[in-house]
Amino acid sequence: MTLDADFETLSLDTERPFTIARGTTETVEYPLVRISDGEGNEGIGGAAPARHYGETAETVAAVLPDLLDAVAEVGDPHALARIERRLAEVVQRNPAARGAVSVALHDLAAKRAGLPLYRLWGLDPDRAPETSYTVGLDDVETMANHAREAVDRGFSTLKVKLGTDRDREIVRTIRSAAPDAALRVDANEAWSRAEAVRMAEFLADFGVELLEQPVPADEPDALRRVYEASPLPIAADESCIRLPDVPAVADRADVIVIKLSKCASLREARRMIHAAEANGLDAMLGCMVEANPSIAAMAHLAPLATYADLDGSLLLDDDPFDGVPMPDGEIDLAALDSPGTGVRER
Repeated sequence: MTLDADFETLSLDTERPFTIARGTTETVEYPLVRISDGEGNEGIGGAAPARHYGETAETVAAVLPDLLDAVAEVGDPHALARIERRLAEVVQRNPAARGAVSVALHDLAAKRAGLPLYRLWGLDPDRAPETSYTVGLDDVETMANHAREAVDRGFSTLKVKLGTDRDREIVRTIRSAAPDAALRVDANEAWSRAEAVRMAEFLADFGVELLEQPVPADEPDALRRVYEASPLPIAADESCIRLPDVPAVADRADVIVIKLSKCASLREARRMIHAAEANGLDAMLGCMVEANPSIAAMAHLAPLATYADLDGSLLLDDDPFDGVPMPDGEIDLAALDSPGTGVRER
């Protein structure tokens, strides 16, 4: 079989400036990969590169020709294990680049089988959790308004970005604005150990259900101490990148956050979910601000996860692709009426 592949980089604006403790995003450079089999089937993939992990759209574009050459050498979109090994040999880092290729191949393989990806994997669509909706950092009243808007749109779970000198005021105000919403907070490594412990106790009083990455990833002992003292479950994001990190955080977290832009393939994401279960951890599927080709692919893994934070496409001003329907935050895999990941150009 002959596989043809190409790629481009899309420039996508966010709906509004999206700010976390590390900075603000207004435009996303999103690599898009297409792989076709010469028989009328095309797989579409993408993944958002993150500077925090040493990757940019430029580095992705630099390595994709070599990665796609490796795919063509294997020549079989169903040989996913062999291709994954070959991609790791060709490019050892660049997880978003390899992740984009992985998504395109899975989309193509499922289309050739005539099945939605979750069915190819044998998963139960009714087991998918709802996705949260993220409220980025801004002035307090603006964040409260964004929380109200999200609830009015049907989202019952909000993820609130923190990591400022006004974190307590933000939580109080958002809880008042959305009294019935489930709240999760993400500090993106912004706090010290002592501050994180104090904040965990404060957040528990406001019914927050989850605290994500309270301290820097390069301070594992601090994360363990926060975990031991916290009345809330602790989720490890920046502290858990790939499969070997899962057992390493088992004594300092309750939940791992899995992102395609960190782990480099859908197969690795599945391995991480199973490793989390084996180590007594829950799994959250996460994302960057990114388009539906990668969001939809991760959504097909949702039946295996406890939590989902797959709102990245919803934070864009205009995603050129439709993906898995998410009415009111529900990941509705059963609504898909086409094979593959369900991604379609608008």
